[in-house]
Amino acid sequence: MFTSVLMIEKPLTPDDVDFVTTLHGDEGISFIVLMQPRGDQADLLLRAIDDVALGELGEAVHENEVPEGRDAAAPARLALEHSLAALRAAGCEATGQVVEAHPLDRLKAVVDEAGADEVIVLTAPHYVEEFFHRDWASRARHKVGVPVLKLFAHSE
Repeated sequence: MFTSVLMIEKPLTPDDVDFVTTLHGDEGISFIVLMQPRGDQADLLLRAIDDVALGELGEAVHENEVPEGRDAAAPARLALEHSLAALRAAGCEATGQVVEAHPLDRLKAVVDEAGADEVIVLTAPHYVEEFFHRDWASRARHKVGVPVLKLFAHSE
């Protein structure tokens, strides 16, 4: 069985589930999902710039209305449970956890503990971070020792 560590920052949509569960054809896949809660206020400007770059001006205006930091832990747990249920419904094994501190260190530990075959980082575009190679996928490639695939999450 192929083991993928899946880093997400929002609940998986049906298109996301279909996308990640069909990447390896008919081979059975086991997912370990790491849910990264929304960051703190310091990330607000970067998120607003990404929203403007994507033409989502309404999103940029409302960035400060979404829970952040510690307030984001409960919504992250719900998003994780939703995502795990969706992966299981698609016929995959799936476990996971919310990662609140040192996400790259936790990612490395999970990859090592599970003997994972790959990491999939499924996020919305983060243009500023990507430009400077500070996005999760770029940073993970230097840390985990397995292939890291970056995919853009679908929107509903």
